[in-house]
Amino acid sequence: MKTGFIGLGLIGGSIARAVRYFYPEAEIVAASRTRAPLEQAVKDGVVNRILPGVTEDFADCDYVFLCAPVADNTEYLKALKPVIRSSCILTDVGSTKCDIHEKVTELGLEENFIGGHPMTGSEKTGYAHSRRILIENAYYVLTPTSRISKEAVERYRDFIASLKALPLVLDYRTHDYVTAGISHLPHIIASSLVNLVRDSDTEDGIMKLVAAGGFKDITRIASSSPEMWEQICMANRKNISSILNDYIQSLTRIRQQLDCGEAGAVYRLFESSRDYRDSLPAKGSGPIQPAYEIYCDMVDEAGGIATLATILASNQINLKNIGIVHSREFIEAVLRIEFYDEHALRQAIDILRKYRYVIYER
Repeated sequence: MKTGFIGLGLIGGSIARAVRYFYPEAEIVAASRTRAPLEQAVKDGVVNRILPGVTEDFADCDYVFLCAPVADNTEYLKALKPVIRSSCILTDVGSTKCDIHEKVTELGLEENFIGGHPMTGSEKTGYAHSRRILIENAYYVLTPTSRISKEAVERYRDFIASLKALPLVLDYRTHDYVTAGISHLPHIIASSLVNLVRDSDTEDGIMKLVAAGGFKDITRIASSSPEMWEQICMANRKNISSILNDYIQSLTRIRQQLDCGEAGAVYRLFESSRDYRDSLPAKGSGPIQPAYEIYCDMVDEAGGIATLATILASNQINLKNIGIVHSREFIEAVLRIEFYDEHALRQAIDILRKYRYVIYER
């Protein structure tokens, strides 16, 4: 198998790492306007060869991933059209799909193109932050054109599944409407809330000083790349504007309810949002594997984590993951501990409670 990448940032680098891990004999070639990430990828053993651009080396690729900024992918599509073979699957990783599907139709590449959007990411960008497991157990939306063969779609879906992602086939218009609500609007809300607090803060910066877990949790994504999100918002502006208008109307209703002292309406706001939020698919529903985790109060003293880990290790309980939780606003604990299976989880709970640790299950 031969796979080509154009651009190698966070998402492209993570996919390339996954391909290398699950297909160690695959040939991976890559081109990018920025050479440093490619050189590092070669050193890491992820990429076999660096290409100077769209050359004949892409001709025998089974898959070509467009991982460059959304605005650049059109030019790469034009360059790839006379190069790729008929069986090659062209795909992208952008979080908007209408624009690129329109360009694919315009260029006559519909028999080769399946849009792709890994529903994962980080506020960090660039190849340096890429990880093989970034797409693992993450939904990976596929938006095939109407003219690509069913066999090609099945082949690509199987390939994505083999990288341990969860392929989900959608119409590209549906994709852009859905992501406007669950991804693009939240980024706008997070960024506007950060700016509101900045502009509303006291002269001595008390808001910034005491901003705790709740504020940091819902504004984490405001640290994402401004360049990337400018392009995303411009590409999906009609859907975002429609959803944003609905959101503004809901905020206006909430303000009116507060002004009128309608306590019942405010209660229903929090009740309905809690119920819907709690109904969201959790790990362990569908294809996503369950997380066997607990939360534990810890005394703020040196060696506390080491003591707890030693207790578990001495009872032959293996830890999958352990980490400090920085917010006490919604989780009443500061240490999150994850196990490989439910048996180890139950053993750990019993043992730690015998040592008088306060354990929370979720």
